[in-house]
Amino acid sequence: MKFERRNRIEPNFNYASLTDIVLQLLIFFLLSSSFVSSPGIKVALPKSQTSDIQAERQTVITITKNGKIYLNSTEVTTATLAQRLIPVLDKDREQVVIIRADQDVSLQKAVEVIDLAKGVGAQRFMIATEPGDGE
Repeated sequence: MKFERRNRIEPNFNYASLTDIVLQLLIFFLLSSSFVSSPGIKVALPKSQTSDIQAERQTVITITKNGKIYLNSTEVTTATLAQRLIPVLDKDREQVVIIRADQDVSLQKAVEVIDLAKGVGAQRFMIATEPGDGE
């Protein structure tokens, strides 16, 4: 009786390791993309039950708890906010001006900032909030 030896190499490709790597890359990019959205200025935003995410062109004015004002990421004062906002709004009058005010900031301070922005030509405003707890 004669037995055949099977020492031949079969040309098959195993896709299991490739799918694991693609899945890990997908998870990495999904998680890392969610960390990019917020700037480095710490503000405790007020809570809201309904909120929309804006993806269009926008300018962000941040008011911190201690009263500092930031235009995008540059610190400004109430006296210089209008001067710095004019060139930004001249590029696009239809852009949204987002007010990121700390929840402890007085309403008067936020209204003053909105009035300054309206005075130099801003037309569209939004107030940034965080999703509520659902209570």
